[in-house]
Order: sequence, then C-alpha cells, then structure tokens
Amino acid sequence: MSILAAFMVPHPPMIVPDIGRGSEAQIEETTKAYEKVAGEIAELKPETIIITSPHATMYADYFHISPGKGANGSFAGFGAPNVTFYEQYDSALRDRICSLTKAEDFPAGTLGEVERDLDHGTMVPLWFIRQKYDGFKILRVGLSGLPLTDHYRLGEIINEAVEDTGRRAVIVASGDLSHKLQEYGPYGFAEEGPQYDARIMDAAGRGAFGEMLVFDEGFCEKAAECGHRSFVIMAGAFDGKAVDAKAYAHQDVTGVGYGICSFYPKGADETRHFLIDYMQRQEDELRQRMESEDPYVRLARKSLESYILSRKVIDIPEDVPEEMVNRRAGAFVSIHEHGALRGCIGTIGPTEDSLAEEIIRNAISASTRDPRFSPIRADELKWLEISVDVLGEPERIESEDELDVKRYGVIVTSGRRRGLLLPDLEGIDTPQQQVSIAMQKGGIRPGEDIELERFEVIRHT
Repeated sequence: MSILAAFMVPHPPMIVPDIGRGSEAQIEETTKAYEKVAGEIAELKPETIIITSPHATMYADYFHISPGKGANGSFAGFGAPNVTFYEQYDSALRDRICSLTKAEDFPAGTLGEVERDLDHGTMVPLWFIRQKYDGFKILRVGLSGLPLTDHYRLGEIINEAVEDTGRRAVIVASGDLSHKLQEYGPYGFAEEGPQYDARIMDAAGRGAFGEMLVFDEGFCEKAAECGHRSFVIMAGAFDGKAVDAKAYAHQDVTGVGYGICSFYPKGADETRHFLIDYMQRQEDELRQRMESEDPYVRLARKSLESYILSRKVIDIPEDVPEEMVNRRAGAFVSIHEHGALRGCIGTIGPTEDSLAEEIIRNAISASTRDPRFSPIRADELKWLEISVDVLGEPERIESEDELDVKRYGVIVTSGRRRGLLLPDLEGIDTPQQQVSIAMQKGGIRPGEDIELERFEVIRHT
C-alpha cells in the first residue's frame, strides 16, 4: 500500500475556538477548507497519519522522528488547557524508516531528545481531524537545517517504508506560509512575503513539486516562511508519481499566510523524478563553475578534498600566484551545498606565513571543524560551492552609520570578545542586522559597550 493522499495545512492556534474566542472568524475561509480536509481524511480511513511539523524537535543536521509509544499535548500555552491530546505513535512504521535511513547513512532517526510534548504544528491539524475521524496512530517528523534535497529524500524514504509495511497512510504537511505579509502583522512586511505565498500556492496548486526544490534559501528567510521544508518532505513522498493537486484556500488577513491544498496520487509518472532531475542540473552547473574557479578557490577546494579523502594537509602548490605566497592576510572560506551553508571559518588577521597557507588551513577548518555542522563527507565533495574572502585591514568607526552591508564587513568588540560578519550576505540588508548578528557570534549582549571596525574584502568564486 502506498500513501493515500497528502494535505498541506497551516497551524494557527487561533483557529481553535477555545483559543481564538471569536477572533478565528477572520480566517473562516481557512477553517472551512480545514474541515473539508478533515472530512477527506475520514473518508480515506488511514491507519497512520504522518505529520511533518516545523515545531517538532529540530536539529541543524538531523531529522528527528519522535520516539516512544506516544505523547501528550495541550493548548495550555495558548490559554486553552482544557484542549488536550494523547496520540499513539506507529512504532512499526517508524522502525522501518529508521532501518532504511541507517542502511544508507541518512541523517534521520530517533536519536537526541527522548520525548517531548506534542507541538502546536502537530496539534492544530489533529484538532480538526479528530472532529471527523478516530482510530489512527501518528508519526511525527521534525524538519532540519539540511538542504531541501535532503528533505525531499526523506519523503522518498517515508514512502518506501509505507509501502514496505503495507500501511494505509496519509501525510499532513503542517506549515504556515510567509509571516511578513502585512504591515500590521506580528512580523511586519517584506516584499518577499507575498512573493513567496504566490509562488508556493501556484506550485502546490499545480503539483509542481520540482519547483519547490529551487526556492532560494535567502529568499525564504526574507519571506519568513514556516513550512517550506515540511512541504518538500511531502513532495518527496510522491516522487515518480502523477498527482491530482488542488488548492482549497489561501488567506493573509493576519499578516501570516495560511494555505491549504490536497494531493492524491494517480499512478506512476517517469517524468516526475524531480530530485534526480535537480541533482543532474546541479552537477552540470557545478562542473562548469569549477572549471572557471580562480586560483584562490581552486586552492581551497584542493586543500579540503585532500584532507577529507586522505587526511593530508597539502603543501603550497607550485602554480599558485606569487601574491598568495608573498602576502599575508586574514581569509574566510565559505562552503555551500545545494544552496545551504555547509561551513564557514576564517581568520580576521593573518596567522600563517602566507595567504596561501591561510587558505589551506581555513578550508580544512571550514569543511571539518565548523561546530555548527558535521564534517563534510567524501560523497558531498562534488556538490560543494566554495568562495574565499580575503580581508583588508580593519579600520575603526564610530557608529553603524559608517557601514554599508554590501561593501563592508564588521567586527564588533567588547572586552576580549569579538564577533565578525562578512559583507554582502544573503538576508543581511541593514547595518543594524549586521552588527546584531556579529554581536551574537561574539557572545556580546545588547546594551554592552562595543567598539566597531569595518573592513573590505575581495571575494573569490
């Protein structure tokens, strides 16, 4: 048995009457669509409902699937302690997913947090479904900071496990859309907000799952979307299948986007292997890009490849430009994979005898010692996009007014603590953002006395 259907739904707590206390009337269109979805799920009579939620346990480099026999939950945190849940987990389906992920060394399973109460991204859909249907177990799946390609692959694995166990299963992809749709909304307005909602509702309404893979990470961050990764997991579960897609509702009256769609599989379709197609395009583009990399990036790539494959630190190649051998400077090596940051480490000032050695050492550190990420594996090497920023001499400035986020990086110092942020980064639009993030990186709290320095970089790609 394969997955019977999937539904893309939002999770605003206010939609539950005991929480909204009348305010839910402003999203009546969403409520009616939600009730329709719940009715369709009841007609399908699934044994298991798989819920992907942005508010379940989330790690940067791992997908957490809730362990144990089940979990309790309530809306006490939203002023409705009388609305409670106890949901049993489908342990057999979970175990099959875990065996599949372990077999291919895919970063998903039950490691990490032992148990956690149900989150509202799980409970809001369940509140509607429980009005219409009972007698099912759930599987709760968290998102991660990994690339969208990994989310899609997880969906493929989930579908394989459903087929292996013979479950009658439905996927509920829980997630709000943009949180920046109206000036009066809780998060304000960004032009990317309505753009995101229009794009995702269009792609979802057409069942164009391949388009979900090409949403730029910086664009999604500016739109402050909530559920995109959730939707991509769902998309992966239908890889190689035609779907009957239908959009039921979209509202933005609260400043947050609520979209509801349904997806029913309609048999095999060899033209819809979107991950394979995407990876092939990426491989072709990256191969062309590697051929045009400048000497700085080639050196960084050669250094990290040597270390990852053989644990050897290379010597300075004879063909590097003299300026890299004769000059000393700080340098940052940044690594991206499928559009997501995979590592970034550098030095504010020179620590080695030459810029070439600086790049060699920092490339190794960025690929294997960035504490935010697991070390890069050999099988990832061909997917890496690498850039090298060579830092100019920092100069002291008196205020944020002397910053330009496109031209200057910033160093914030308070006592012995320092935080640095490079210039011209996706999602960083103002000096205030730049300084704030640099302070966070340096462990400097708001209100503390700080000194500011700016610097220019030459970025090599």
